[in-house]
Amino acid sequence: MKVVNTTSAKLLSRFIGTLVFSTACSIAAHAASAQTDADAASIQHGQYLAIASDCIACHTAKDHGKPFAGGYRFDTPMGTIVSSNITPSKTAGIGNYSEADFARAVREGKRPDGSNLYPAMPYTEYALMTDDDVKSLYAYFMQGVAPVDEAPAEKTALKFPFGLPGVMSIWNALYLNHDRFKPDANVSLLVNRGHYLVDGLAHCTTCHTGRNTMMALDQSAYLGGAVVGGWYAPNITSDKVSGIGGWSDAQLTAYLRTGHVRGLAQAGGGMAEAIENSFRKLDDHDIDAIVAYLRTVAPIRTPGQTTPSYAADPKRDVAWTDFEKPIPGNDSAERFATTESNGAALYSAACAACHGVHGHGTEDSTFPPLTHNSAVGALEPNNVVMAIAQGVHRKGADGEVSMPAFSAEDERITDSLSDDQIAAVTNYVTEQFGRGNAQLTGADVKVIREGGRPSFLIRNASTLAFGGIIAGAFVIVLAACVLRRRRSKTRV
Repeated sequence: MKVVNTTSAKLLSRFIGTLVFSTACSIAAHAASAQTDADAASIQHGQYLAIASDCIACHTAKDHGKPFAGGYRFDTPMGTIVSSNITPSKTAGIGNYSEADFARAVREGKRPDGSNLYPAMPYTEYALMTDDDVKSLYAYFMQGVAPVDEAPAEKTALKFPFGLPGVMSIWNALYLNHDRFKPDANVSLLVNRGHYLVDGLAHCTTCHTGRNTMMALDQSAYLGGAVVGGWYAPNITSDKVSGIGGWSDAQLTAYLRTGHVRGLAQAGGGMAEAIENSFRKLDDHDIDAIVAYLRTVAPIRTPGQTTPSYAADPKRDVAWTDFEKPIPGNDSAERFATTESNGAALYSAACAACHGVHGHGTEDSTFPPLTHNSAVGALEPNNVVMAIAQGVHRKGADGEVSMPAFSAEDERITDSLSDDQIAAVTNYVTEQFGRGNAQLTGADVKVIREGGRPSFLIRNASTLAFGGIIAGAFVIVLAACVLRRRRSKTRV
């Protein structure tokens, strides 16, 4: 009979158990590490998507607001819309959103409680976003953004009837497309990526495509240019006259990176924000993709335009002795005479020191030329007006640019210009360095600064709604009277 050494058996058993436990722990650790790496990669990708989507621009209040804490004000023809807090705060932000809640808000404009967002938040464009990208974006906002437990002080206030319950549900039923992005097998991967960025994440259509009477995108005018908040977002179709068909790939790339190309254009307003917060931070592949896709967009020619906006260079002589006056120091309250209405004199006092007597700016483009300038040579004088009124403030890949605002409402300098004076300067600049087609009045400047003239339907929505309510009530009363009379006759 064979005797088994029990001590050795116990030691062997313990060794095997330890080995199995150690192996299991190692496998679990590797799995946890892999999961952590996957989470980190998802958060990092989500951060990039948030940059590509320019979320911070609209969800951060002007003048040093906290990132993503909301409070950015949109003044629209329908009233004021104030962006919400999208930090992971559980009391003031989206900290209680599930991933499904988040996806519904981003792609359908629907809050967890069933209420609707307004398309100042471009959910109609984000609807193209893939499930994987939504998942990464959710991971970033929940784990990569600092919570801010404070809601914006100002609230959205829409005019009647735009704030009525159900209005946005009707609008969404008419205009919200729930389809996700579908790659086109007939074009390259690069063009497909550019299409996804332009129409989806970067939501270029939001500004560069005109809208119909119901404020939905007019696809027949796809990327053909539109007025947004007073600024004119130009035609970016492949048309060689009205669009960017005459730009080289290198020029388009430089513009998206820096916000300017000498002899072509400079970004201001919303595009300057997009350059600063988004485009300059995108990787080279995505910039190349955007350029490649824009090359494929069907050309749209702006009616009446025969030469590109940047081609304007009339080379007119300037007789400064006819109007130039001694200028007090910059700190003098009399630097601009409040009654001065001569555009040339105002240009001399306010603009010539930077842009030059002949509008040629500086060689290094620190101060851009006004000749061969898309804003000055455009058919629409909006961007000249808005640049004078609001200034230009932009951070590009090559540095920061700042032109002071001259309007009383946006004043960032010692003195300001009235709407009449802004009109006079605009008329002089476009006449001297552009097409000479502005011929604005102070009233025109006021309309431009207020965002342009809304459609008939938007302007008269309150009257039409009241009329509809009265007409509906009349029909109901009339129907009730007819029904009562029929019942009376039946009884007799």
